[in-house]
Amino acid sequence: MISKQVSSPAEALADVFDGAVVMVSGFGEAGSPIELIHALIDQGAKDLTVVSNNCGSGEVGLAALLKAGRVRKVVCSFPRTANSTVFPDLYHSGKIELELVPQGTLAERIRAGGAGIPAFFTPAAVGTPLAEGKESREFDGKTYLMERGLKADFALIKGKTADTHGNVIFNKTARNFGPIMAMGSNTAIVQVEDVVEPGQIDPEIVVSPGIFVDRVVQVAQPAHESELVAAGVSYP
Repeated sequence: MISKQVSSPAEALADVFDGAVVMVSGFGEAGSPIELIHALIDQGAKDLTVVSNNCGSGEVGLAALLKAGRVRKVVCSFPRTANSTVFPDLYHSGKIELELVPQGTLAERIRAGGAGIPAFFTPAAVGTPLAEGKESREFDGKTYLMERGLKADFALIKGKTADTHGNVIFNKTARNFGPIMAMGSNTAIVQVEDVVEPGQIDPEIVVSPGIFVDRVVQVAQPAHESELVAAGVSYP
């Protein structure tokens, strides 16, 4: 099997195109692929739709991508979190679109997209503004909303260790959206601290099998969003 390891984040992201749908893993900073996001800023793709749990903090990572004016629309659950200043300013000035999705629904939409399921019904958001314009049906006397599966052109994911065939393990809860985003994207790009040879990861503990992963790039000492924000770092 051909190795899926690439030499740098820049090489891994070279073919991201204008208008692409990009999934980005992470729950807050846990599992956020800072180096891949910064490489995407450097790469220059614009008019992007970003699918993520949140919109980042400070002026690094996802927040930096938004500040650079590269994102047309965000699909997320928590657009404003602690130390979030970039997104609110963009949104209130009409410079970015928001599709707000309950977190459980967001996870299931991504999973469904990866499983080839076009839509499903959920009780989440029934009777709220998020239900406007959505089809509803009644099952066993209870109302449910129809939600569409989500697919992406690319996924940027942070793992812990991978082999050159693309089999990935994660650092505890930092896995969060990573595995389903790998399934739900046409091109899954994973940054990891360590890349090992095939056979060096116990198959029983592999979380994302290589069939779902297209590119692996080593980032031996990944940055932590909270430390960058505390230091007042702004990227680029």
